[in-house]
Order: sequence, then structure tokens, then C-alpha cells
Amino acid sequence: MTHPAPGEPLASPTELTAQVTEGRFKRVLGTPSLVLFGLVYMVPLTAFTTYGIVTQLTGGRVPITYVITLVAMVFTARSYSRMSVAYPYSGSAYIYTQQSFGGAIGFLAGWALLLDYLFLPMINYLIVGLYMNQTFPSIPNWVWIVGAILLVTVLNVIGIVSVARANFVIIAVQTIFIIAFVVFAIGSATGHHVDPLLPFRGDGTVTGLGPLFQGAAILCLSFLGFDSVSTLSEEAKDSTRTVPRAIMITTITAGVIFILLAYFSQWAFPSNKFTSPDTASIEVVASLGQQWLSVLFIAGFVAGGMGSALTSQASVARILFAMGRDGVLPSAIFGRLNKRFGTPVIPILIVSVVSLYAAFADLLTISNMISFGALIAFSCVNLATFKHYFIDRGERSGWHAVNNLVLPGIGFALTVWLWTNLTGMTFVVGLSWLAIGFILLLIVTRFFRRPTPTLDLKE
Repeated sequence: MTHPAPGEPLASPTELTAQVTEGRFKRVLGTPSLVLFGLVYMVPLTAFTTYGIVTQLTGGRVPITYVITLVAMVFTARSYSRMSVAYPYSGSAYIYTQQSFGGAIGFLAGWALLLDYLFLPMINYLIVGLYMNQTFPSIPNWVWIVGAILLVTVLNVIGIVSVARANFVIIAVQTIFIIAFVVFAIGSATGHHVDPLLPFRGDGTVTGLGPLFQGAAILCLSFLGFDSVSTLSEEAKDSTRTVPRAIMITTITAGVIFILLAYFSQWAFPSNKFTSPDTASIEVVASLGQQWLSVLFIAGFVAGGMGSALTSQASVARILFAMGRDGVLPSAIFGRLNKRFGTPVIPILIVSVVSLYAAFADLLTISNMISFGALIAFSCVNLATFKHYFIDRGERSGWHAVNNLVLPGIGFALTVWLWTNLTGMTFVVGLSWLAIGFILLLIVTRFFRRPTPTLDLKE
């Protein structure tokens, strides 16, 4: 990286990015595109993904479980917003933690983040396979899964503009369904005189706060969209303004949608008994007695799964690119952008191959693994916000104490609390993943005899 001549102004963040990469991302995304990216990643209809599982776990109290999750996520989303201003680069929690706590801890945070990013495309491909197989039983799940992977890979290789355009269509389809579903659910509940507080009280089969916390830990995967927005900092126009704004808008908008969909689902189908918890939402929509609505739901849900796979693959590829650019992963494989498309093609292809595991996975295991990695990354970003602003920059007086200590502290406490509510098997797999990352770190640093490679933003 070159140093400025005496008297020459320091490089801007955009210029720094150009200096540290081989090739440039194209800055083409404004706030609306970033919000659409985040919402598609989160999938407005994702409230239906784990609806059957969480309904049975909480005794029909999914709306209040989403409220708990949203409160926890708002604090963390705020930390992401602030760190995206401090470090407007691809890499998300990996970059934020690395720059705040050093290369080794940053690498482990990025490695944990990779766990949920690698599993998130899988859960979307699995959903596409499950729901398309329900619609066309003669075609096995794996055929739909492989076809979805191929289509998503091509769109991601072509570039982020194609992803943004596809996002608009996907959101439009889901918005039409949501409006129709709410209207018919209200009509159905009114006709059956359903208690409006039932979705918050539950059906009485499960009581206590413990199941709500366990459900909230699973539902964290629904909120990964705000994190994905931060991975596009190097492709956003005026990223220090548009990215933090998009993160908060995405988080709150999606949270409200999830709560409303869970509430009206319980109104429409006040039961926790399903033929299959994995596809319980099909039964919920079918209970409204509108065949066309069921067809629209399948179309919107599959489109949402494809859209989330599209955006999640784009995000994980950019995190792999950031780690390759730093030299933590082999830079010749991970740290290069394709000259024609301006995208990290090799990381995209690697993620596609890993995603083939979706043909053999189950929904609950994948959901828990995504939440495990996400909650570790969320915890690290809350701590990084405290470290960067409160410790390093010394912003501690008055409102700064609340802004830089209290709020990220609450976010950290809430994410750790949710993390401890995951299943035992999740910890076995998740901690094993972290152990593999630590071994890789030992190899890269030769047992810490050399420093962990990091992105130099200060030269």
C-alpha cells in the first residue's frame, strides 16, 4: 500500500478499499437497495420457516417469542450500524472484531460467523426442496435443491446488480401474499370468535419463560439480514450513511412483519398439532380455505427461499473474500475478484458445493447451527463497539457513556443469554467448528510465532 506524499491528503475509505483489494467492488447500492437486500435475506415469510417447530416448543406463543427476539436484536443491530461507520469494509463481524481486538480474535469471530453464513443457504435450499416436493411429490427434494443452487450461483457470479433486481421481484410477490393472508386470517378469526390475546397467552400446553427463551434463540436466524447488509459496505454509495440506516430499517421492519405474521397465523390456526412441523405453514394457509392463496404462498415462500439463498451466498462469499484478502485464507483462491464480473467467483462456487449438504440435512439442526454462529458474532460486535468507542476513542462522558457502554452492554448480555438457550447438540457441533478454526489459526500463525494476517487500514 502506498503512503501519501508530504502535504497530500490522506486516502478516503473508498480509496483505501481500492488499495487493499485486487480489483474493486462497484459502488452501486443505495439505501433502498440495501434494505431490499436485507429484507430478502431475512425473507419476510421466514416467520413460517420455523413456525411449526417454535409453535410446539412455546405452546403457541410465537408472537411474544418474536417480540423478545426483536428487542434483543435491536441493540445488536445498533452496534452493527455504528461499527459499519467506523470500518466501512466487507467482512462484517470479522472486520469489526479484528480491528478492535486484533487478528486472532477477529479470525475466530469471522470463523464463527462463517458457520451461520454457510448454513443459511442450506436452510433455504432445504426449504425450497421441501415445499416444491409437497407441490410436486413425484420430483424428489434433491432435484429441486440442486436446481436452486445452480440458478443462485449463476446470478451471484453475474454480480450484485442482478441480485438487487431479483430482490425487488421477490419482495413484491411476498408483499402481495402477506396482505392477502392478513385479510383472510382476520376474517377467519372473526367468524370463529378467536380470542385476540390467544397468540400471546398460548394454548396452555406449554408454560413458563424457559420455552420462550429457547424459541427466541432459534428465531435469531430470522434476523440475520441486518448483518448481511454490513457485508455490502464496499458496494454501497456513501456507505457510512446508507449502511447504518439500512441496518436499522431492515431490523425493525422485518421484526414487525414477523410478529404480525406469527400473530395472524395463530389466529387462523389456533393449534400446535401439525402433520409435519417442518411444513406446518402449509396447513396454516390451507385452513383459510382459499386454494389460490395456498398457491400464492408456495410461490412466495419458494421465491423467498431462493432470494435468501441468493443474498446469503453473496454475503458469505464476501466474508471469504475479506479473509482471503487478509491472507488468513489462501489469497490466490479467496482474495481475488473476477475481472469481468467484479465478484468473488471462487468463493461463490465453494459455497455452492458446501450447500449440497442441504439434500441430507434436517431443519431443526440447521436452524440451531445458524443461531449458534450468529449469536457468537453478535456478541463480538457488541463488545467491539464498546472497545472501539468507549476504550480506544475515549468517548465516555454524558450520553457517550450510555451510547458506548450501556447500550452495547445490553446487546451483549441479551445475545449471550439467547446463546445459552440453544440445544446441547448445537454446542457440540458449534464448539467443534470453533476448534477447527483455532487449529487453522495455529497453522496460519505457526503457533503464534508470526502475527495473524489482518487488513491494514492505517497505512
